[in-house]
Amino acid sequence: MVKKSVAEILGTFILVFFGVGSAVLMGAHIGLLGIAIAFGLSIVAAAYGLGAISGAHLNPAVSLGVLIAGRMSAAEFILYVISQIVGATLAAAVVYLIATGRPEFDIAVNGLGQNGWGAGYGDGYGLTAAFVFELVATFLFVTVILGATHGAAPVGFAGLAIGLTLAGIHLVGIAVTGVSVNPARSFGPALLVGGQAMSQLWLFFVAPLLGGALAGVLHVAGVTRPE
Repeated sequence: MVKKSVAEILGTFILVFFGVGSAVLMGAHIGLLGIAIAFGLSIVAAAYGLGAISGAHLNPAVSLGVLIAGRMSAAEFILYVISQIVGATLAAAVVYLIATGRPEFDIAVNGLGQNGWGAGYGDGYGLTAAFVFELVATFLFVTVILGATHGAAPVGFAGLAIGLTLAGIHLVGIAVTGVSVNPARSFGPALLVGGQAMSQLWLFFVAPLLGGALAGVLHVAGVTRPE
């Protein structure tokens, strides 16, 4: 269990360091496409580097879907979620530390890749749009994960399929919420930014967890599970 916990901490660190780091440190240079690719590549890296140890969930919504699908115990689920939040928070802190090396950086002005919605964030999408996007995108993401990691799926391609799916999700939704589909990814930056990021954090727990749970339920029901 310790090895799994460490793998989830490191894997989630990779996700947030690559993804959030690309937005905070290089966003002006690589644009939204570059950020989307960075998030996708982070999943590929963690999946192939650490997936053999923990499955590289890196995301409480994914772990919830896996739990409902009967592939992990409740005790493992709790351990995974704690590890994921720790990894995301550590990565956000490291990105912040690096960002402060630029004299003009101000977290209150520049942010830390936090998720959000409404006036002054992204393209100003409202609460309903943000909630629907996060729920649907997480449902699709976890559905792909459960299918790609099923015993009947082609061997060796799960990490690539999952990473490309996350990149695609970012291409759709960065302007809507900054894309969470992952409560841990949202928690780390929000904790450091505070203010509106923390007050809106509830959505990035509720919607992704609902999406992940729905994916797990349909998988168990056989609707999306390979026979």
